[in-house]
Amino acid sequence: MRYLFLTIITTLIMTGFSAPGPDEEVTIIVELEEPSETFIAEVERRLPRLEIVASYDTIFNGVAIRGTAAELEKVARMDVVKNQYPVHQYEALKEEGPTFSTEKIRESFHHPQTGEGVKVGVIDTGIDYNHPDLQKNYKGGYDTVDFDDDPMETKEEGATSHGTHVAGVIAADGEMEGIAPDADIYAYRALGPGGVGSSVQVIAALEEAVKDGMDVINLSLGNDVNGPDWPTTHAVNKAIELGSTVVVAAGNSGPDAWTIGSPATSTDAITVGASALDMNTPFLQVAGVKERIGILLMAGSKEWDLNKKYPVQYVGTGEKEIGDLKGKIALFERGGIPFSHKALKAYQQGAVAVLIYNNEEGAFQGGMDGVNMPIPVASISKKAGEWLKTEAIQENQWVETVNLSLGDQVAPFSSRGPVTTNWQIKPDVLAPGVDIYSTVPGGYESLQGTSMAAPHVAGIAALMKEAHPDWGPSDIKQAITSTADPVKNGEKPFPPTEQGAGFVDMNGALTPSLMIDKSSLSFGKTEDRSFRKELPLTIKNLSKEPLKITVEKPERITGESWTIPMPFEIPAQSEKEMFVELRVSTAFLDDGVHEGYLSLQAGEEQYSIPYVYVKEQSDYQKVSGFELTQSWQGARNAAYRFHLAEKVEKGRVDLYRAGTMLSAGTILEWKGEEVEAGLIEGEIDLTGKALEGNYIAIVSVETEAGEASYPFPVYIEGIE
Repeated sequence: MRYLFLTIITTLIMTGFSAPGPDEEVTIIVELEEPSETFIAEVERRLPRLEIVASYDTIFNGVAIRGTAAELEKVARMDVVKNQYPVHQYEALKEEGPTFSTEKIRESFHHPQTGEGVKVGVIDTGIDYNHPDLQKNYKGGYDTVDFDDDPMETKEEGATSHGTHVAGVIAADGEMEGIAPDADIYAYRALGPGGVGSSVQVIAALEEAVKDGMDVINLSLGNDVNGPDWPTTHAVNKAIELGSTVVVAAGNSGPDAWTIGSPATSTDAITVGASALDMNTPFLQVAGVKERIGILLMAGSKEWDLNKKYPVQYVGTGEKEIGDLKGKIALFERGGIPFSHKALKAYQQGAVAVLIYNNEEGAFQGGMDGVNMPIPVASISKKAGEWLKTEAIQENQWVETVNLSLGDQVAPFSSRGPVTTNWQIKPDVLAPGVDIYSTVPGGYESLQGTSMAAPHVAGIAALMKEAHPDWGPSDIKQAITSTADPVKNGEKPFPPTEQGAGFVDMNGALTPSLMIDKSSLSFGKTEDRSFRKELPLTIKNLSKEPLKITVEKPERITGESWTIPMPFEIPAQSEKEMFVELRVSTAFLDDGVHEGYLSLQAGEEQYSIPYVYVKEQSDYQKVSGFELTQSWQGARNAAYRFHLAEKVEKGRVDLYRAGTMLSAGTILEWKGEEVEAGLIEGEIDLTGKALEGNYIAIVSVETEAGEASYPFPVYIEGIE
């Protein structure tokens, strides 16, 4: 008889004990030293009044027997009986689920708005609109994956839950209450099985949402193109121009800088990074190493509750035999087989937990496809996985779990700015994105990521639209960024490229007394020995009283000089433009990103204005997002597209056969004067080139600092 203990967490309930009488029937479990079939035959021959209830031969060698206590006493004296155990009653663990983050936030909300009458579009994996907490709010939408009017989450192979989770944070209205529980939710399914989609589908979904008149649009999706000129970024900018407030997740590729990807790079969108409410989050650490590894629990995983040190064993992608993992943490590489299959193989080999590291840059969040495992399963970044594989494992270092509060921190996975080419600060604000409990098909689950942070802000934007129906996207963004509270790292705030203006203030955004028309000051890139630039700021006094404005310079740094306005007054219900000038002597400053905050005092309130500039070279990627696409199978021409962060002296694209890395030749070359920074597009004639299959495109660029090369996987169908 085979039993699979995967789906129910149980706890032993003992309510007292009394010895049974000799004629009272009870059930016991006996553990045997020989196969159960022989023992059962012997019992049936010698003690026929006993009943064999169950036999076990996989995880336990024994049988369950029912009979009188006197008869069972005879069984206990048989030579083959190794142990006997009483049968206790078990019941499912009755434990309340985590508290909804939206509930914590709404507890301190002082306004009557609920989002009533506001239309919010969720561009994502679809929504389980039959969920009891979403049925009332769901009003329709469109599916740009299957091209129909049914944007339901994928339920078969590659099942998803992401969009339903996001929708719950925005506007659930049932057991869970979202930020804007009376808002109208529209679903636009742009990501299909496995949560994957193309820019074509995302742009089509944006178009449908704008046509349907969405007041607010949430995009908890993105890519790794760190530039302002990608098509999805342009599409977001156009949607905002046409009147929709667009909220975008920053991405989960932190903690490195320059990891914000399109469409979070949109200047006009509200880009949201992740912080946490007051709760503990698990990190992994190795003795003697300062850095800690942040983990993202898979959707549907049990909590990461390891309380001892464990060795880690690398087991590849899991497609081959993985060997004995008893008492170890299994380290998989993403790819090959589904996450749930990896986890099941590790569990069967005795693993205490599973880590799956990304096969591309940054972190990721996956799901368990509805399989409930008794061990925790989490993802980590490619960088963290490769470090564990090459350093911790080879050095025989054991990994320890530590729980840290992220309530006053930027989540380590949250993508950082700035944006290349226009050198702007992103994200704009932070919102809760760690261990967020929300709706999923069939119930509720905790997820984390900037995908969970963005819908908090989308919900707030819906409340603001209800309270101020005449406000446009720029007004809503200004109110949110002007009233945000910078999160501090000790005595000083985290840098602007990690948190923007800070943690969103729901009450302040609804009733701001002052708004600043720019969420940040981006002075650009300095390449000359002496740099000087002046930027305007318009201050709007929304209160009924005049406000005295005082601007304070940042902490003095050698090489920087600021000119700020003298104190001035803005009458009630008025606005005034002021100018801030930065002068830089680059000889006194290191290369890279320089950033901080200007402090603005308005009456009794203090506001922080983020600023940034980049001196000469920095560690950003010069090329991102390379694509090579044939218009149809066998086509001789292929369209290429990539983002170039800055103008270069020259560049080229070389193809190498994936696996062997044998050269297939150069397919594109250009000189610096021929190409400007930004989105680069064109066509390549593949006639005469025997190309078919998987390749690695190496894009190399040459600058004053030297040559840099970037690899991108491409697939060519073949040429007719």
